Amino acid sequence: MDAQGRGRENGIDPADQWVLNPQTGDYELRLNPSAEQSGVPGPRGGATGGGRRRQGGQRERREPQEQPDRPGGGRDVPSQRRRRDPQALTPDTGRRRSKPKKKSKAKKILLWTSGSMAFVVLAGAGAMYLYLEHLNGNITTQDVVGAKNGFSKDEAFNILVIGTDKRTGKGNEGYGDAGSTGHADTNVLLHVSKDRSNATALSIPRDLIVDVPDCQVKGEDGELKTIPGTDNDRFNTSLGVQGRDAGCTMKTIKEITGITVDHFMMADFNAVKTLSSAVGGVEVCVAHAVDDPKSHLKLPKGKSVVEGEQALAFVRTRHSFGNEGDLDRIKVQQQFLGSLARKMSSSDTLTSPSKLTGLAEAATKALTVDKGIGSLNKLKDVALELKKVPPKNLSFATVPVLDNPADGVVHKTVILNETAAPPIFDAIKDDVSLTQTKKQQKEKQKAADAAKLKGEKSAASDVRVDIYNGSDTIGAAQSTLTWLQTEEGVTKSSQLGNSPAKQTKTTLEYAPDQADQARRLADIMDLPGSALKPGKSRTNDQGLPAIVLTLGADFQGPGEPFSSAPDKAPDVDKTTADQAECAS
Repeated sequence: MDAQGRGRENGIDPADQWVLNPQTGDYELRLNPSAEQSGVPGPRGGATGGGRRRQGGQRERREPQEQPDRPGGGRDVPSQRRRRDPQALTPDTGRRRSKPKKKSKAKKILLWTSGSMAFVVLAGAGAMYLYLEHLNGNITTQDVVGAKNGFSKDEAFNILVIGTDKRTGKGNEGYGDAGSTGHADTNVLLHVSKDRSNATALSIPRDLIVDVPDCQVKGEDGELKTIPGTDNDRFNTSLGVQGRDAGCTMKTIKEITGITVDHFMMADFNAVKTLSSAVGGVEVCVAHAVDDPKSHLKLPKGKSVVEGEQALAFVRTRHSFGNEGDLDRIKVQQQFLGSLARKMSSSDTLTSPSKLTGLAEAATKALTVDKGIGSLNKLKDVALELKKVPPKNLSFATVPVLDNPADGVVHKTVILNETAAPPIFDAIKDDVSLTQTKKQQKEKQKAADAAKLKGEKSAASDVRVDIYNGSDTIGAAQSTLTWLQTEEGVTKSSQLGNSPAKQTKTTLEYAPDQADQARRLADIMDLPGSALKPGKSRTNDQGLPAIVLTLGADFQGPGEPFSSAPDKAPDVDKTTADQAECAS
């Protein structure tokens, strides 16, 4: 029997058996009208539902009403009728039943808002993706020989920043020689330390006389072409002349300094204009009023804010400061770069969406980079690593030079100062800061290394050592073995050829119970405490425990003292990014 039949069997309209469940907010069909509907109120407010009271308190039973026939036969299904029109369920009473509870407006608004927010987030993510792709498209990349394939966030890195005097392209008309392909006009070798505590920006004069080496460039077809080098030429000819690319400039720096350049960034005149405008201007200072008809720079004495054409004029002028030479212009450029760095990292820039967007547009459009850092993500990684360096530890310096005696009376070019320059190159190669950062930590490490050398030492004849060659010196392990056995009495020694990888520093590994042997060998070889590396016990080819000596690039020969990195910065004329000096 269906619901209608079961309801009419007791003489009650099934429509009256639909009651509201307060827990769900929905109407439910109750098929036993005489039973208690515990806790579920009837549609008319009573506990049992059905009927109305007579005088005397008795309930009056209501006769079931016939339902009109539907056009297709049959009767309306109560559930359908009541859900469509709850008021129609009690026509005989003149009273309206309670309407089903609707979901609150707050809930509806919350659901609508959540859906809208999800849409906005997705749309925003899509828009951001498209914008990032747009910025990626702004970047110009160049495949050069010598650049690394990728960027490491865990190592020290060297980036060559090149400002070209390229006269072609929009916005570059009217500057110097028309049609110039661009030479290495402004050059800054940026070294960022491994621990990100410091960085050095070393300027290389464009008029430095050098031997430009042979280099290879990649043609449009991918084929390599060798461009012959030139002797006694200006450094700026390492780019542009005979088709030389930035890889040739990187190789020239390697020849001069011994420093390997990992990547390059190159920009033309427009970069200064667009970047300075993107951050809302850069503050500069001059010790005297400037009115230079050649660069069109006009500034009052003291501080000024420059951007666009005026910023470019500031970094280009060389007739307003010092001896009106390129070296004085380099100092002005360093002042500008330091001020630009401060402005880019200021809260005024970092909290302004419009400035950040403008800066991203300007930077990506201005740069040509090698493929190793030729994406927005890679450039972001470089920027974030550089941002870790405190401005007070970002040093600006210039390669020490002397006037070129070959010029005669009028000095137009310079040559390397062979006495003052090498210490700076060595400091960069050995990751030593020009600002003496972490001095206390270095002193602590020194004390710890010295402590390794203190204690009992075994007899030389009791030292059992395996020797590996991790240096570039051929036969270093064999010559050391011979010297130890014949001259120092270390008879239990053997050499096992080349180590799996090259090492910059010599190391001596030993187990805790071999410390006395390690101290004896360190004493014989005059090894620094930093070379001693406590570790696990290792055995030689006879199965006997042996300490392991691996010769590194600091090896100078058997019995010779080991070369060591400088423990203090070289004496060099420098400024730091947190300083604001006036050009004079």
